[in-house]
Amino acid sequence: MIRQRRMKIVATLGPASATAERIEDLFRTGVDVFRLNFSHGTHADHEASIAAIRRIEKKAGKPIAILADLQGPKLRVGRFAGGHVVLQWGRSFRLDLLPRPGDGERAPLPHPELMAVAMAGSTLLLDDGRIRLEVVRRSDEALETRVVVGGRLSDHKGVNLPGLALPIPALTAKDREDLSFALDHGVDYIGLSFVQRPQDVAEARELVGERALILTKIEKPQALEHLDEILKLSDAVMVARGDLGVELPPEDVPLVQKRLVRAAHRWGRPVIVATQMMESMTESPAPTRAEASDVATAVFDGADAVMLSAETATGRYPTETVRMMDRILSRTERDEDLRAARELLRPKPDKSSADAISVAARQVAETIEARVIVAFTTTGATALRIARQRPECGVLGLTTSTETARRLALVWGVHPIVTEGAFTMGETVARATTLASRTGMAKRGEEIVVVAGVPFGRSGGTNSLRVARVGQAPAD
Repeated sequence: MIRQRRMKIVATLGPASATAERIEDLFRTGVDVFRLNFSHGTHADHEASIAAIRRIEKKAGKPIAILADLQGPKLRVGRFAGGHVVLQWGRSFRLDLLPRPGDGERAPLPHPELMAVAMAGSTLLLDDGRIRLEVVRRSDEALETRVVVGGRLSDHKGVNLPGLALPIPALTAKDREDLSFALDHGVDYIGLSFVQRPQDVAEARELVGERALILTKIEKPQALEHLDEILKLSDAVMVARGDLGVELPPEDVPLVQKRLVRAAHRWGRPVIVATQMMESMTESPAPTRAEASDVATAVFDGADAVMLSAETATGRYPTETVRMMDRILSRTERDEDLRAARELLRPKPDKSSADAISVAARQVAETIEARVIVAFTTTGATALRIARQRPECGVLGLTTSTETARRLALVWGVHPIVTEGAFTMGETVARATTLASRTGMAKRGEEIVVVAGVPFGRSGGTNSLRVARVGQAPAD
């Protein structure tokens, strides 16, 4: 089952999409990676989703990646006696540590660390920035504020304190429990939320080890100050425009998106563009023209994947949304101007034989107009390097590891396949031509480019490139 597009689609599961039938429908419509949002749902809910995904994977014979997205230290107000209040412009409003339900004059804010860094003049953004408060006075137990932008505020809405780094770890006690559960159930990526500093990623790495890849979500402006250090420690990255867009001016978000995608390319990290890509389709069967343009822009920026959140988790049209996103991606990838955009994205290769082989594979494939580059990879690094070059042809990532194949499901242009190992270059080329033909990526008589490492089965040893013809017996 080979997708005809290079960009990957990540879909969030939720009440609208968590049945086995709906998950299979979404997969066959175009989803490559399923996101489990640990801000919602129980472990039993997520366990059922994981089991359903793995059954579908086995049935379809195509690797599927699972992203376990940890909640992180999301700051939220507590409950209100009436479920909500309406804040009026210019009125005073108190945020304190008292546990009793809030009212029109105060609300519980159970985060003493926020009290510690806020100061007179600080701005608090509530409910994704819909409500704005200005701190007038502070103490260790409370913040006295003035309502600058009012509105309806309900239970457990988020709180942002733009411009200030908070003295809180990226992993809460809940996150550690969720992380243990996710790793025990074999997820492929761990989404690390609200990262502010490199130490946040390093802490997660100690807990995760090699059991999964770490996908760092950039949603705090403070992370931008340490971007290269954070990317160095991460395996993948997400441009999480929701919270990032709350703390940054709207006019800055598109520029930050482009900066993050370029930085991810430099470091060879897969990158997802996320949040509100097709938000209107939570209620409408068709997207706005601006949303279609937003998805297409992510293609031209060079992202590996785009993500759906509420659209598939709680929306009325989850399958239709995936189908529409697939159509937009496929059409954009056929645009004549995209080749020039890809050339600008290609980073300068590292001074290593593996990177030199990857660059050469793309150049040879373009010169001979090969239908596919076949990369034999143990850890996925070889396929990732070739994808980083954004070749015009498809990429088959062949591996003996199911875990590696699943992780490659997120990577631009790579069609992962689990296969048996090879012991000679002749066996490697024979397997490559057979699978290129079997998947329909190349026909008899057409040329392909094969990249592998000798001796075989050792990671980090990409050093060989062959041109082969489908249907022709290879020579050792």
